[in-house]
Amino acid sequence: MRIYTYATKRLSMRQPSALRRSTLAALAFGLTAAAFGIGGTPLHAPARAADVFVAPTGTDTADGSAEKPVATLRRALDRVREIRAAEPARDTQIEVELAAGRYELAQPVELTREDSGTERSPTVIRSVAGGRAVLSGGRTVTQWLPVTEEAVVARLDPAARGHVVQADLKALGIADYGVMSGGFALSGGPGLELFHDDVPMTVARYPNKGFIKITEVLGPTPVDVRGTIGCQEARFQTDDQRVARWAAEPDGMVLGYWFWDWAEQRQPIESIDASGLILTLKEPFHGYGYRKGQWFYGFNLLCELDEPGEWYLDRDRGILYFWPPTAAGSGTSVVSVLGSLVSAKDASHIMLRGLTFEAARGTGATILGGRSATVAGCIFHNLGGAAVGVWGTGHRVTGCDISNTGDGGIALGGGDRKTLTPGGNVADNNHIHNYGRWNRMYRNGIAIDGVGNRAAHNLIHHAPHIAISFGGNDHVLEFNEIHHVCEESNDAGAVYCGRDWTCRGNLIRHNHFHDITGFEGKGCVGVYLDDQFSSARIEGNVFRRVTNAAFIGGGRDNAIVNNIFIDCTPALHVDARGLGWAAFQRETLMQRLADMPWQEEPWKSRYPELSGLDADPGQMTPAGNVIERNIQWQGKWDEIEAKAGAFLTLRNNLLGMDPSFVDEKAGNFQFRDDSFALKMGFERIPLDKIGLRVNEFRPSLPAP
Repeated sequence: MRIYTYATKRLSMRQPSALRRSTLAALAFGLTAAAFGIGGTPLHAPARAADVFVAPTGTDTADGSAEKPVATLRRALDRVREIRAAEPARDTQIEVELAAGRYELAQPVELTREDSGTERSPTVIRSVAGGRAVLSGGRTVTQWLPVTEEAVVARLDPAARGHVVQADLKALGIADYGVMSGGFALSGGPGLELFHDDVPMTVARYPNKGFIKITEVLGPTPVDVRGTIGCQEARFQTDDQRVARWAAEPDGMVLGYWFWDWAEQRQPIESIDASGLILTLKEPFHGYGYRKGQWFYGFNLLCELDEPGEWYLDRDRGILYFWPPTAAGSGTSVVSVLGSLVSAKDASHIMLRGLTFEAARGTGATILGGRSATVAGCIFHNLGGAAVGVWGTGHRVTGCDISNTGDGGIALGGGDRKTLTPGGNVADNNHIHNYGRWNRMYRNGIAIDGVGNRAAHNLIHHAPHIAISFGGNDHVLEFNEIHHVCEESNDAGAVYCGRDWTCRGNLIRHNHFHDITGFEGKGCVGVYLDDQFSSARIEGNVFRRVTNAAFIGGGRDNAIVNNIFIDCTPALHVDARGLGWAAFQRETLMQRLADMPWQEEPWKSRYPELSGLDADPGQMTPAGNVIERNIQWQGKWDEIEAKAGAFLTLRNNLLGMDPSFVDEKAGNFQFRDDSFALKMGFERIPLDKIGLRVNEFRPSLPAP
């Protein structure tokens, strides 16, 4: 047992790895915002008479009554405007009820200020009680034919011949297929996608799972980032003989983690030397370059359509090739066509409830401006972009199921940083998983920016990268359960923020992080305060089987207090990068400090630690960090750089001593009454409040 009971201690630890992203944390939010542009239990809406009825069998010349429903949501909203004009003093909500069924939207539904409700009379757009109204941006494909063209059959893998069918999209009136693009620091997406029986199908790829390794880089211009060597040009070699067959493919592409484990990019193939297994990619090249040992896979290759569920689109001819995972002629196939589904600009007091959003190439729902809009109990799945983007005041995304999105889940932005006026936006009780299908990195389960927003009681899991990222001030992240994220990246954080002294007042408390170990088990981070990020408070969380559970990357004034670390390796990391390799970040940090009115109220009173920081010669030291009253059980306690230890305050941490959990095997990490941790002053964590809750918007919990 080790118990730290003193104020400050110099610790001599091994120097941590210098792999640190030069990307700014703000990039994560910028990408998410740019990109916004599961099946589940149907929500049971209140059993009351609606004002306007919509049905797939309706007609827009009808009056919108239960007996004569309209056919489109846009026409229903026009009827709501008419009702409000006739009843300007109305003090009860107006409801638009959509009958169960699938609504293939001809164009996105756009709400404006004129569609607003009022505080006493909001506008509610909902599915019928017990039903499921699906807003789809796709088109159903039914006219599948066998593949008989000899040249095409010859390109198919022998295993696929006789199983692959084709459809003429141009004959269906679909001629815009979008562009396959995207990756780290880039906008872009998959363009047209194929879904079968509500499951995303896979663009033909090799390998079907996993990656190929680069065995040698051959570009003439070397790249050296603090001893990490590569080349600038996208010319490299592999030892996988399979790539030789790609040489005849006209529009093959690759996705690779070309230099860093957290910076992927999709790129078209320029040429392949089949004899030497050398690939050359089209410009522009990846911004960081390419290096030996990194990994990639090939896709958009008809010759690799070799298993059920894969597809390929000949974009010149408009012919879609598909190996269905079900018997011929069974199941439903849908291709995405629209860019987005529903948007609201400057609309207030509206609610989207119990709807399903699917088969768009981009956004499910976007709310820009306005006040007090709610997205409740909805399903967002099979989208090429993200689920919900919210920017405004007092908006809420609650009780939603989000999965299989090409980008992230929810983006919350609102509030004024200059005045520290809170946005008051909330994402709570959402189940978010299997996101980042297309753009893998920096597409977050939840991204928060601005001032005074909150993410609470969410369940986030199974994703290639970040669960929650944040920037700005005074946000609260609490009562969330996060597991199995950062599965395709290392040097990544389940909760991430970075490179700013001014993003202060953020609280990360009462969350449960578990089973987060990085790509190939090489390690990642639970809460990652990257590149001088300062003033976050990490309090009352449980970290279980997390590598680098709590990480301070050179920042100041952070607090890690009253947390439980179980089998983490290590529980704590603190470094002094600002005194070494990251000294160059000072320019960015100073610029971001200058951008904020830190010498004025309310900043001056709220964040006094900023006073004089602009002239402090020790500003790049990790000063003011406090680690106290934490419990470490099993695993490893710390990885603290010696230079950081001189500035670090550690107090009353219980290390290596059995903390007397009620039932560790069953996952009950509450303390027995006789626990020594309680005698030390450790405060109980409200474990029973963590995670999803049953309420009016979430009538049941997902199976474990």
